[in-house]
Order: sequence, then structure tokens, then C-alpha cells
Amino acid sequence: MAAQQDPSPAEPEPSPQLHPQPPDDLAGAFGSNVRRRREEAGLTLEQLSTQSSVSRAMLSKVERGEKSPTIGIASRIAHALDASLSDLIGAPTADTTGVAVVMRKKERPIFRDPETGFERHMVSAAPGAGGAELIVHYLPAHISMGLLPAYPPGTEKQVVVLKGTLTVATGGITETLDTGDSLFFQADVEHGFANRTDTPCEYIMVITRRPRP
Repeated sequence: MAAQQDPSPAEPEPSPQLHPQPPDDLAGAFGSNVRRRREEAGLTLEQLSTQSSVSRAMLSKVERGEKSPTIGIASRIAHALDASLSDLIGAPTADTTGVAVVMRKKERPIFRDPETGFERHMVSAAPGAGGAELIVHYLPAHISMGLLPAYPPGTEKQVVVLKGTLTVATGGITETLDTGDSLFFQADVEHGFANRTDTPCEYIMVITRRPRP
């Protein structure tokens, strides 16, 4: 498929959750992890605000569990803290010394964007084992995640679409993926995902982080 110049992603619009569930404690857990990582890094709220381009007021509400961040804000906070989004959401700690590690579906850490209905399901039974992370994304119709910040050099992403159609913007180009299509790209540049169709999209993402020299 020929690459095209990347148009600006569509602005997110409110959308119902694809998997409605009772309210959970994501905001509280995420906020507690942000505060812990910030304090471990010796950063003030003002310093984290500068590094993440997220307002101090928003950071304060997030840390207190009063505000569930959008995927864009959560990603910027994670990058500023040199943490993965899964770390802040509360990825399970697994003992990989045995024969196998199992994580049941009901145990999945799930991030829900309160504004768009986007869902990020952590499905790695042992997150980070072998430097890889396995995630399932659910993107409602006519929703764009906007541009996400660049990951550290050496970070790679692979995507395979399970249902629907996904538009991926990376490195100044866009690719449209239909059901069954897959894509590999270096994630050390701004990139974004959008569903420009009338039906929901579901896709698997593998994030690989190579050790820094």
C-alpha cells in the first residue's frame, strides 16, 4: 500500500464505552502511581508539568484520583516520568521463573479514556518479559487518539487489526489497515491511531523496548 502524507488526526469526540462496566478505581491507582514515581524522581508538580506539558492543576487532580486522564495526557505523563503507561496503570508483577504464567481475563488492567471511550487492555501475563508488552486496543467509531509522544529510541510497535479499519500515522505518513492487516514501525517519533469508519475497531499491539546501551 502506498504511503501518503499524514493529514492531521480527527479531533476526538465523546463516545460510549465499548465494554461498559461499573466504575473502577483506575483514577486512584493511576494517580497514586504517578505521585510515587514523581517523588522517586525528585520532581515537583511544577517540574513534572513542564516536562510533560500537562498543567499543574491537571496533574494535581490526577494524583489525588479526582480526574481520569485521557490517553494523550496519560501518555505524556508516563513519558515525562520515564515510565510505561502499563506501569502507571498498575501492570501485574509476575514470577517468570516457573513453567508458565497465567492472567485471567477478569484480571486485566484496563485503561479507559473518559472522553473518547477508547480502551487499552493489558493482556501480557508477564509484562515486560523479554522486553515485550502485549496490548489489545478498542477504538470506537469516528475516534482519533491524536498524536502520541515519541517513545525512547529502540522502541518498536507492531499492530494487527482484529476487527474494523485502523488508520496509523507515523513519521509523516499514514497507512490504512483493514481486518487482518498488520504493521511494524519504529515508535521513536510522534504517532497516532484513528478509526475513521462507522464501526468499532479492535487491534492487538506489541510494544518492544530494546535495552538502552
